[in-house]
Formats: sequence, structure tokens, C-alpha cells
Amino acid sequence: MGVTVDVAYKSLNKFSEILCGDKVEILHTGDSNIMILADGMGSGVKANILSTMTSKILGTMFLNGATLEECVETIVETLPVCQVRQVAYSTFSILQVFNSGEAYLVEFDNPGCIFIRNGSLVSIPRNSRVIRDKQINEYRFHVKKGDALVLMSDGTIHAGVGQLLNFGWQWDELAAYAVKQYRLTVSAVRLASALSRACDELYQFRPGDDTTVAVMRVIDRKPVHLMTGPPKSQDGDEEIVRDFLSGDDGVKRIVCGGTSANIVSRMTGKKLDVSLDYNDPDIPPIAFIDGIELVTEGVLTLNRVLQLLKRYVTNESVSEEFFLELDRQNGASMVAKMIIEDCTELHLYVGRAINSAYQNPGLPFDLGIRQNLVEQLKQTAGEMGKKVTVAYY
Repeated sequence: MGVTVDVAYKSLNKFSEILCGDKVEILHTGDSNIMILADGMGSGVKANILSTMTSKILGTMFLNGATLEECVETIVETLPVCQVRQVAYSTFSILQVFNSGEAYLVEFDNPGCIFIRNGSLVSIPRNSRVIRDKQINEYRFHVKKGDALVLMSDGTIHAGVGQLLNFGWQWDELAAYAVKQYRLTVSAVRLASALSRACDELYQFRPGDDTTVAVMRVIDRKPVHLMTGPPKSQDGDEEIVRDFLSGDDGVKRIVCGGTSANIVSRMTGKKLDVSLDYNDPDIPPIAFIDGIELVTEGVLTLNRVLQLLKRYVTNESVSEEFFLELDRQNGASMVAKMIIEDCTELHLYVGRAINSAYQNPGLPFDLGIRQNLVEQLKQTAGEMGKKVTVAYY
């Protein structure tokens, strides 16, 4: 079936700036995953506009089959010109990994990609081209399961300049640190956060430049099936459970909701056991069904899951506190951790029944609590780069 990728990034705003001058765009095609990192000139609003325009233009053109020359020419002709330096400037890196294992990398003035395989650095054969007076580095190579590729803005190699380090964090030193963290971490988000945190420390927590680390890790596809809510009619119990249990042995399954868990237990003939351990007073305990990775309570748990995922999406995940919370043994943290670190595609199986315990029966379903949580979960997981599908019953 080929490979897929685990993607994560972390950005630090230049100290005192509200907006980041770097922008990461994550895109999917039918046979590949694309990550674009653009770094706008300067900082603040202007840089944010430049990087956003660059990433959006490149992403749109790539998805529509444009050549590299067409992309670069469009960027040069489209970006506004700086009144001070009289240049329209935004650096960028584009990384495309195909399901077949082929990879394509383009770099313009960003620090070089760090390519790690089997715990060691790997050099990539480079082809340099000049397009519209700009030198573009182009790479074509193959990846395999376990590889990690790190894209960066130049804020990473400027970390510590004139403070803890005279000349900043040199690329070789940064790459060596990335290899060390690669050996310790299990996911793209933890590797990106570790590198970002190190940059922040070198800046003494007052970044002198926008700093972004974007990581793409090559992995096998990791589908997760999540079922929540009973079907609108009891006649639909068999259908929702059949679809929820479909797929090969590599699928991980989560049930969120007591009624849902009872339906799965009844339809499969497998016993439902509820844990008596209250690891978090705000989150009901988990339960167990043989063959199901995780069984939790419904709305309260999903609400906390959504909060954690939104913190991740808004780049708050760099803190140690976030990972400590993600590693807690309560239902919400366990669901969020699985979606963030052990999922490439999320399939949601949602029952439409009204639960009078937490919802006004007079409201239409699409205004209900569970529906709202599911829609937010779909959107947030999509922003994380996950492929998301929703089926209603």
C-alpha cells in the first residue's frame, strides 16, 4: 500500500510580534503529501502577508500541476515590493513525498533540509538551477519507513547569535541535535517541539527572528476509527458497528460514549468492563472491550479531546506541560494522543440519536452538542494534516 507521513510543525514569533512571519502549508493529493514552509522578509504583519501569499500560491499551483519555473515566476511577479529594499522577498521550501516512496524537494534561501535515516544524517544529491535570477536547489530521492525530514526557517540557525552563541546555531550542530532527538522521540510533533524548544532556549525565550521547524516522518498509514453516539434507529446498530469494525488489523478503534460502548458489546458479544480508576476527577474513567483499543465516556471526554487538539493546532504544544497532559492516563488524553501521534487518517462513525441527558430534545440534531463536537473534531483534525471522513447513522 506504500508509505504515508506524520507531519508536525512549531513556530516561534519574533519577540514582541503578535503575528509570525513564517507560514507552513500542509496539502494532500491522491498519491502524495506536500509540506510548504515560507519565510516572509522581516517580521510582523508584512512578513506574515508575504509568507502566507507565498505558501498559498505555491500550494495552489502545485496541486494544479504547475512546473517549478511557473511557480517561481508567479511568486516573483505577485509578491508586493518592499519600499525600503525594493525587493519582493519570501524564501521557501517545498517537500513532496509520494505514496510510492519517491520524494521531491525544492529550496530557495531557507536552511537545508535535515534528512535522517536509521539514526544518521543522509546527504541528498542536489541540482541547482537559476530561475528569474534566483538560485533554486532541487532534489529528487527516495524515502522509506522511519525516515525523518526537517524543514526550517533561518530563525533556527540564528538562534543565540550575539548571546549564548557568537555565530548562532550552526547547521551541523542543529542537525546533530536533531539526530539525537530523533533517537529519543516517537512522533513528528515531539521532534518538532524539541528542536523549537532548543531554539527558544538559545534565544533566552526572546526570539530575535521568526523561527519555524517543520517535520515530516515517513510511516505506514495509521487509520483510526472513532465511534460515538447511538444510531437514530436501533435498526442501525448492526450497520454502524459493522462499518466501525471494518478494515484490516492495522486499524485502531475508539468508542466514545456509554451507550455506544454497550451497542458494540452487544453486537460483538464481548464483555464491557468499566475501570474503577479515576485518574482525573473531571473525566469519567475508561472501559474495556476485547479488540477495541480505547473505550471512553462521550461528550465530556470528546470536549476535552477537542481542547487538547486545538491547543496543538494553535502551536501551544511546545511546552513540556502539554506533553505531560497528553501522557496522562485519562480517556481524553489517551484519545488526543492517539489522534496526534498515532493516526494518519481519522474515520468518524456518528450516531444521530438524541440523548436527553445532555441535549434539549427540541433542538434539531445539527445544533446538538455531539454534532457540534464532531464537526469541530473533523475540522481540527483536518488542520493537523489528518485525512478525515464522517459517516452518520
